[in-house]
Amino acid sequence: MSNKPEHKSKMFKEAGEAHMRVRDQLMLNKPDMSRLASQLQRSPPQFVMTCGRGSSSHAGVYARYLIETQLGIPVLPAAPSLNSVYAVKQKLDGVLFLAISQSGESPDILASAQAAKSGGAYVVAIVNNEASPLAALSHMVIPIHAGEEKSVAATKTFICTLSAIADLVARWGKISKLSEGLNSLPVKLKKAFQINWDTTVNDLENTQSLFVISRGFGLGIAKEAALKFKETCGIHAEAFSAAEIKHGPMALVNKGFPVMIFSTSDNSQSSIDDVAQLFISRESHIFATGRSYNGSVRLPTVESALPELLPIISIQTFYRFINALSFRRGLDPDMPEYLSKITKTV
Repeated sequence: MSNKPEHKSKMFKEAGEAHMRVRDQLMLNKPDMSRLASQLQRSPPQFVMTCGRGSSSHAGVYARYLIETQLGIPVLPAAPSLNSVYAVKQKLDGVLFLAISQSGESPDILASAQAAKSGGAYVVAIVNNEASPLAALSHMVIPIHAGEEKSVAATKTFICTLSAIADLVARWGKISKLSEGLNSLPVKLKKAFQINWDTTVNDLENTQSLFVISRGFGLGIAKEAALKFKETCGIHAEAFSAAEIKHGPMALVNKGFPVMIFSTSDNSQSSIDDVAQLFISRESHIFATGRSYNGSVRLPTVESALPELLPIISIQTFYRFINALSFRRGLDPDMPEYLSKITKTV
């Protein structure tokens, strides 16, 4: 084990376990995933709703793009307060309701799942705690098998949630290329965690604000990265789609303003490249994964044959980086101020 303090954190250790947890998950979930996929093939839902907070909400963004592009079924994000605060009764016959939560304990997610169930939806819980209240009230449980996560900042649970979503979509749609890509995902995750973005740690040590940009499959991890900048480093970071950044936020970008870009290597990449050129014209400080722009910092990545799985690989390298940046800024990513591991909202 390295003597570097950042290599001794719970966050570093747990993120480094992700490849093993994904490997185990894909094997352990085969029977239940096959059963759920068969059921959805026999009775396809009219649309899908995702429900989650924080990192789980970001996983829902990934689920939306994956389900809509691969299966053609509309996906909507649920608003938990409709049920937990306003006690709205919804008509959700023929809906697949994906309740995403690491702990399965937050009152608002429980209220939403219960309301969805009462409204006729088929509720599937994607959770790390199979003994949680959310698991108990759902029609079916997809355990992510991440193991106990002690660090406040979610890492392996987020990655395992994304792989579980991809596994479900691959089996549901009988998408062989996605299934094959998942088989090689653990090896790629292990390689991704060995990559250092040390130069970027130095560059962002004193940063107070930045943007995180991506699109499509990458938007969910852009949101996740922005959250990690906030909670572990005290940096005000905001995530935007490359298609949205021009609608107002670009007014904040000036010389030296830092921008992290998660490349997608798919049909959305050209729009990301176009926005990168705008940042360059404003003399921004760009950090881009797997992409070279004039005057930018290229962040090394592990290549993926499938754009659909690239975000899972990219966020793994980011976790190692953000853990190191937190220590560089004199903080402890395992104990961010004012935060706790299980957040219960109403």
